[in-house]
Amino acid sequence: MSKLIIVTGAAGFIGSNIVAGLNARGVTNILAVDNLTKGDKFRNLVDCEVADYLDKHDFLDALQAGAFDGKVQAVLHQGACSDTMEHNGQYMLDNNYRYSLALFEFCQAHKAQFLYASSAATYGSTKVFREEPEHEGPLNVYGYSKLLFDRVLRQRLSALQAQVVGFRYFNVYGPREQHKGRMASVAFHNFNQYRAEGKVKLFEGCDGYPNGGQLRDFIYVGDVVRANLFFLDHPEKSGIFNLGTGRAQSFNDIAFSVVNTCRRHDGLPALTLDEMQQKGLIEYTPFPDALKGKYQSFTQADVSALRAAGYDAAFHDVSSGVDKYCTWLLGRG
Repeated sequence: MSKLIIVTGAAGFIGSNIVAGLNARGVTNILAVDNLTKGDKFRNLVDCEVADYLDKHDFLDALQAGAFDGKVQAVLHQGACSDTMEHNGQYMLDNNYRYSLALFEFCQAHKAQFLYASSAATYGSTKVFREEPEHEGPLNVYGYSKLLFDRVLRQRLSALQAQVVGFRYFNVYGPREQHKGRMASVAFHNFNQYRAEGKVKLFEGCDGYPNGGQLRDFIYVGDVVRANLFFLDHPEKSGIFNLGTGRAQSFNDIAFSVVNTCRRHDGLPALTLDEMQQKGLIEYTPFPDALKGKYQSFTQADVSALRAAGYDAAFHDVSSGVDKYCTWLLGRG
């Protein structure tokens, strides 16, 4: 039998999509690792095939006891606390940093590939999103927990015994994120608001941006999976790479695509953004005080390092990605 591929956070958003992506290749010798205290996440794995499942604490104990020595091809480490409003730094660093470090050390000792989720939150309020220390300055302890581990990789990069790749995910959206609550994507929340209330609510302008005009690099989860699998296929490539589209688009763009996809589904004609605003289909609410000074009003991945590593696949733009996602949501009733 082929060696095991371990996916942590396997019942989560990106993790479950990676499991589905591996299954699409015919790969099923997968150990799914997660914390199912919030049991509804199981739904993300119902249509996936895995060889086994372990709770994240049991997995780490088994790993350190030698249960997986010599049996692992790769660890795709997606498990983390991704709540940017979580203020418990002790929990965040234990969960996101120490856990990652333990997996990293195991993979180095046993020459297994280690692909892990970093985050664009490592950059903070910079206007340059390039994988270099001078552009990094996280605004919250989540971003710091990710940066701290990225620094470990940088320190060890020249002496690696096996591949290590960190992906700085930008704003990922797409299927299998329904369990994330308020941390789910803008597209998910816009879709549910529109179906429930007939309108979408966005923040008013801030930091010099107009209403709904804040800009983010929104990336479709299918593109994230494809990039992970590319590096899995190329174990000779290591490093930290931005994973965004390289093109910032506005929150208005997301809402516009959500509304028109839903209108098409309902047999209604497409509208312009102005028409949506005039009809009250898009509303703007005051910017929350709790987010002031902790909010990235602009993100745009510099993908030159990713391209230089040989990854040349095209990315979905907001129009095509959100259309695909909303169509999937509508198909689920």
